[in-house]
Amino acid sequence: MTPVEVLKEFWGFERFRPMQEEIIRSALDGRDVLAILPTGGGKSVCFQVPVLMRDGMAVVVTPLIALMKDQVQNLCDRGIKAIAVHAGMTRHEVDLALNNAAYGDCKFLYVSPERLGTALFQSYLPVMDINYLVIDEAHCISQWGYDFRPDYLQIGRLRTQVDAPVIALTATATPQVAEDIMERLAFREKLLLKSGFERPNISYIVRRAEDKTGQLLDICRGVPGSGIVYVRNRRKTEEVAAFLAADGISASFYHAGLGHADRAARQEAWKRGEVRVMVCTNAFGMGIDKPDVRFVVHLDLPDAPEAYFQEAGRAGRDGQSSYAVQLWNGSDVSRIRQIERISFPSLEYVEDIYQKVHAFFGIPYGAGKGRQLKFNLEEFCKHFRLQRNEVHYALRYLEREDHWTCSEDIEIPTRVMIRASRDELYSVRLPDERLERLLELLMRRCEGIFSHPVRIDEEWFAGSLGVSVPLLRQLLYKLSLEHLIGYIPQDRSDVLFLHHERLEPGNVALSPKRYQMLKDAAHARAQAMLDYVAETDRCRSRYLLAYFGQTESVDCGRCDLCRARSAEKNALRARLRKWIGARNGSYSLADIRAWSDLPEGLPADWAEILRQMVDEGLVPPPED
Repeated sequence: MTPVEVLKEFWGFERFRPMQEEIIRSALDGRDVLAILPTGGGKSVCFQVPVLMRDGMAVVVTPLIALMKDQVQNLCDRGIKAIAVHAGMTRHEVDLALNNAAYGDCKFLYVSPERLGTALFQSYLPVMDINYLVIDEAHCISQWGYDFRPDYLQIGRLRTQVDAPVIALTATATPQVAEDIMERLAFREKLLLKSGFERPNISYIVRRAEDKTGQLLDICRGVPGSGIVYVRNRRKTEEVAAFLAADGISASFYHAGLGHADRAARQEAWKRGEVRVMVCTNAFGMGIDKPDVRFVVHLDLPDAPEAYFQEAGRAGRDGQSSYAVQLWNGSDVSRIRQIERISFPSLEYVEDIYQKVHAFFGIPYGAGKGRQLKFNLEEFCKHFRLQRNEVHYALRYLEREDHWTCSEDIEIPTRVMIRASRDELYSVRLPDERLERLLELLMRRCEGIFSHPVRIDEEWFAGSLGVSVPLLRQLLYKLSLEHLIGYIPQDRSDVLFLHHERLEPGNVALSPKRYQMLKDAAHARAQAMLDYVAETDRCRSRYLLAYFGQTESVDCGRCDLCRARSAEKNALRARLRKWIGARNGSYSLADIRAWSDLPEGLPADWAEILRQMVDEGLVPPPED
């Protein structure tokens, strides 16, 4: 089958979007390829088609669990076997998934990056028939990227173990980041393919506004269809959604602090059109394919053009006219500068937070590697009387330095530890036979359960006992009341995964040179965002394209600056035509330069405007 035939059979499309076929052909030729396509540009098809045309399966690395699950479901709905392995799964669930991937007819194995270095994943790697190594959100591997994730460095080591071409994909990579991606993924031959970043159906609008919510209300009333409103913090999502609802706008809010079921329900209500406007933090939107978003409004200024371009790009994926509006004022500039200051706390402070985290959980020096810590930032800050924002950035910096991985809203499986000794258990008599059978199963199946809490697969235990999962939890609770076990129910929480044993004070590896490099890069990104909103002349689209290295472009004609220039141009054309007509068509260029009817002066492109009018036959040519 040809690539187009595969596309038609599984997706029902007759032709590829720009650059898709070239990327697919390069992958089929066995070349490593970095594909940069704008948000909504169809990145998934670029790797899914070649994988289906080759024997074996692809390992697809992505940090976005929601997107991972969504793509696996979409593939399965098309009759293509796909499996996901991510944080929050029990060891038994991961083992079963990897076994099915290695020995079944699986075509796609989606893996979160932190899983790549685990002993369990490594044990299956030699028996996997891998035809492609796919890296989604590839900018996460670059130290220059705005969203660098140390777990992505595992992929570079994976290349030495897997002899398969690499397909790396991202929507946001500057030339420097693109070069770094190819270096870190050890491309055998550097091949960068990218489509134009232009989104000609999106109007980029920047408005300086002291009353942002009032402006937002005007946008919601003036632009029909669904929308997304991005704000910086969780509290503000709730406040803005309530403000819109009070004025008759169907609105809801979304942030990472909501429960998983609540987030999923809100997301689905918005996708189905039951909610018109979603007010959210940047936790919302990744991988959500809703084509008819008519407007995306940023009430706060993002930290980087990469983040803005990706979020704004969620508008108008159906190709219809849409708007990306950035509202700002002087307080945004102050906030960006403040974030710059606090997002890079001193290295002494960072090391102090490192030690406090270990002390908070009672982890001694030389211990802790591999621990999974249920981490509540608010409780931690309250305990040590620390400022939340500074601690947050210190935790993230320690993640960049590969001391741990910070994961938000991870599902923590049920854990059990048997507190009684084996001798005591033999003499215990329990009123319910199922409790005795459950104890026996726990002892037989769970290694180390007498010394520390271990994860249990609730579905497996419930099936073995012939009971439902809710009833199994009741039985576990009853055993805990008898003081026979310690029972830690299933939960969702932010989690720290420790990569190393606790280090002595002064030995925490923090490079001052690297620290300064990252600080300078963050400053450059923030300044680029400030320059974007302060721009008064260059087309908004061209500004963004140039930031991502696309120097060849034309004015979009749709952004606020292009429209303002167009209005000025039309006004000048009318005045020139009237003035020349009053002189019976007799005039020179010097006459126009001396023209006193324009107190604001002639625009720089006045001669070009006059030439166009002459070409169009609207006025005669000048005498000189």
